[in-house]
Amino acid sequence: MIKAVLIDDDGNLREGMKMMINLYAPEIQIVGEADSVKTGTELMETAKPDIAFLDILMNDGTGFDILEKLNEKFGNVNSHIIFITAHEEFAIKAFRFSALDFLLKPVNPEELQSVLKKIKNVIHQNRDSRNIGLLLENIQKKSEGFKKIALSTSEGIHLFEIKDIIRCESEDNYTKFFIKNHKPVMISKTLKEYEEMLKDQGFERIHQSHLINLNELKSYIRKEGGFVIMSDDSQLPVSQRKKERLQELISKL
Repeated sequence: MIKAVLIDDDGNLREGMKMMINLYAPEIQIVGEADSVKTGTELMETAKPDIAFLDILMNDGTGFDILEKLNEKFGNVNSHIIFITAHEEFAIKAFRFSALDFLLKPVNPEELQSVLKKIKNVIHQNRDSRNIGLLLENIQKKSEGFKKIALSTSEGIHLFEIKDIIRCESEDNYTKFFIKNHKPVMISKTLKEYEEMLKDQGFERIHQSHLINLNELKSYIRKEGGFVIMSDDSQLPVSQRKKERLQELISKL
């Protein structure tokens, strides 16, 4: 049996979640509910659930407050956290940088099924605590922007400084990260997803297969169709429609 708790101040949402979880994942048992930061923190301490469905905004605070309280008391959070949130750009971006699961309100049954399928595969691997720590760091330092990214592979979670990423390369529906002083890391997400995440971090898509860190660009060569040389000495093509944009960015560096 997989134990789960629901922490959300919307009673109707909790009822709907219980019905969907019972329908799509009957092996997950809801062992408790809470509707505030105070009662949610107490529930997490007593129930010690495998999974916690956690609302972001509640009447007396946020779901992040619960995680901070648990982190301060126990040093980590061992439950697999699935955040439930209305569309709030910064929070969603923080989840993605931290490789954490989230559901948007109103909860879509297909998205819930997808998340449930994923977590049933990793629930006993205790892979969440480092991600939670990174999430809280990102939330607390909101004004400074994101400094690290969590990359989740079949081997585990890898945390990297964003500035150390040299480039990303598309391989079908996968993305290969090339990082300073580390072997390449393959992630089962598309390059487009990481383009959206990293475009405000000094990264630029120069080709359908290549996303580069402009700070790691050594040279832009116009001949032979146009290509760049990166700090790892890789030579990457620049697509015709990206040349003008790239030259404009280089002139500002």
